Amino acid sequence: MKLRKILVLLLIVSAVFTACEKDDGGPEITPLRDATEVYEEDLEDIETYLQTHFYNYEEFQENSPYSLENDAFRIVFDTIAGDNADKTPLKDMVDFKIVPFDGIDYKLYYLKVREGLGDVVHFSDQATLFYEGSSTIDNYVFDGVVNEEQFNLLTVGSSSGVVPGFQQALIEFKTSDSYSTEDDGPISYHNHGIGAVFIPSKLGFFNSALQGVPNYTPVIFKFNLYRRAILDHDEDGIPTFMEDRDENGDAYDDDTNGNFTPDFLDNDDDGDGYFTKDELEYGEYTIMVGDPEPVFAENEFEGSRTENNGVITIKTVIVTDRDGDGIPDYLDIDTIPEI
Repeated sequence: MKLRKILVLLLIVSAVFTACEKDDGGPEITPLRDATEVYEEDLEDIETYLQTHFYNYEEFQENSPYSLENDAFRIVFDTIAGDNADKTPLKDMVDFKIVPFDGIDYKLYYLKVREGLGDVVHFSDQATLFYEGSSTIDNYVFDGVVNEEQFNLLTVGSSSGVVPGFQQALIEFKTSDSYSTEDDGPISYHNHGIGAVFIPSKLGFFNSALQGVPNYTPVIFKFNLYRRAILDHDEDGIPTFMEDRDENGDAYDDDTNGNFTPDFLDNDDDGDGYFTKDELEYGEYTIMVGDPEPVFAENEFEGSRTENNGVITIKTVIVTDRDGDGIPDYLDIDTIPEI
């Protein structure tokens, strides 16, 4: 089952209690388990896994980190035992971050085999990647792909993003900085991020049982992160990641004009009656694959990027402040666009 399909199922069932049968044959509602209690169990399970498992780091270290040979590297986990008793445990190799979610600060461990040399990934981007999802119980693989797939990292409306733990790990990595093809074969990406994340169940699928994996189970995602596309969900000219004004990773709590529609879904952010896209300026750059990146002005940001036969077209957004009051025109109700 693909990750996208799993997430659609999660959206459907996450608000519904699990039903079982009473002795008299009627349905009985089983309440959700306490999230704090589950997290304590999850953290113990994850840290035990990290202490008792290793990854094939020696295979990766045979070559320099950003060698062509390592571009095709895949992470493999195994137990520290027998012939592998002297291996370095994952616990000594992982990083972690604290992720606040639903009133709990979660410790999210991630393995950064290689950060990547390409573009940073924003919480609201679309990512192209190879991945495999497995259980911390027995390494049972419940999901994965053969070829790369695209996923939106932010859930909007009825669309499904990735689970929060996966999203929070991916933004710690960068994409590839180049690619190549041979004889019309598949694309080979170079110098991309390679890693894994160990996700407490609340940042994953929580009470939604996966095929072969019980509910309330921590999960692992291994991934190779190839590309990202910057998304502008309301098509107002401002990329969604820029509409997270307080930079807390939550675009839903930014509502400049107070109309109960977050800025990233509002095409008139300041409520002055003029479309946001008309209160911006725009630029465009053309380069060839492998050329140095253009240097943007301080108030200029990449809005989109396309590639056709080796020619890269980069369109930019230029945020103006014509009255010099420190408030961008598109957020300043006192400044109207020049017609």
